[in-house]
Amino acid sequence: MAVIDVHAHIIVPEITRAITGDDWSPEVVWENVRRNGDRQNGVRRNGGRQFVTFEGKRISSALREFCDIETILAEQDRVGVDKLVLTPWSSLFRYEADVATSLQVNQVQNEALARLVAAYGEQIVGLGTVPMQAGETAVTELTRCMQELGLKGVEIGTNVNGKYLGDAAFRPFWAAAEALGAVVQIHPVPGIGGATNREYYLWNAFANPAETALTASHMILSGLLEAHPGLKICLVHGGGHLPYQIGRLDRAYEMRPEARKHISQRPSYYFKQFYFDTVVHSVQALAYLVALVGVERVMVGSDYPFDMGVERPADIVHALNLPEAEKAKLLYENAGRLFGG
Repeated sequence: MAVIDVHAHIIVPEITRAITGDDWSPEVVWENVRRNGDRQNGVRRNGGRQFVTFEGKRISSALREFCDIETILAEQDRVGVDKLVLTPWSSLFRYEADVATSLQVNQVQNEALARLVAAYGEQIVGLGTVPMQAGETAVTELTRCMQELGLKGVEIGTNVNGKYLGDAAFRPFWAAAEALGAVVQIHPVPGIGGATNREYYLWNAFANPAETALTASHMILSGLLEAHPGLKICLVHGGGHLPYQIGRLDRAYEMRPEARKHISQRPSYYFKQFYFDTVVHSVQALAYLVALVGVERVMVGSDYPFDMGVERPADIVHALNLPEAEKAKLLYENAGRLFGG
């Protein structure tokens, strides 16, 4: 069976420090020199293991090729993935920057992704990024992504400078996304947890999926999904912690007037409007998710190239006790329908 991986990241060479000359930009480096290194597309290649330097820190969580598209496609082909939905690294959203800077960084990445889609359209779907801290600018860039660049939507963070995605400030963006038919993939960015996140790798092991659960809950209870039922929203990491606690939101809806202020149905009704990837690291958890939201709403993901991802993303689907026709939906049919081919 074919496999479409809907959750994979890239640092496009055009945003690396060697190309931009910007101290803020990431640098992708290969260490353990075995030969004289050369620079190709802004990436230093000296043999050995790759690492990313970003904002003065070495990012050790990216275990595989992060920048060179030929290598990325070869690695994914090796593990049985036929097509990738490629998105920017979430650390490169630049929500904290001024609008002009954020837009410039977004556009560099969007245009680079568009070139990759043009060159590798049979193997790549691209999702761009927009300056969510500036509503009109975000809508304009989203429209450009969809109508000019050939991208299928955008990836956005779970919060924008502490503001979660059900907030009224984001309604123009959501209205545009619905009207354009854009897929919006929501990816964790720092928010929950505070200082405790610095211990035991909790920022990634716990706080990232908790971020997804919080923003999805906020979107549901704010009435966003009731107001815009045509939205195409994918929650990565299997929806975070929310699938297990959706009954608690339903209980709040039954017991508390503030929890039902903006919605006319139980939260679990709206929860099934989301799409989800399979990055849950547990066959039992994935089986529960599929049973909860339906086989039509779940798609294969890897979280390539990160250590908390999955190297062989189709394996967890094959381990499910499902008919082959239903496994095919998770492996490629749902993603093919959502992303249009």
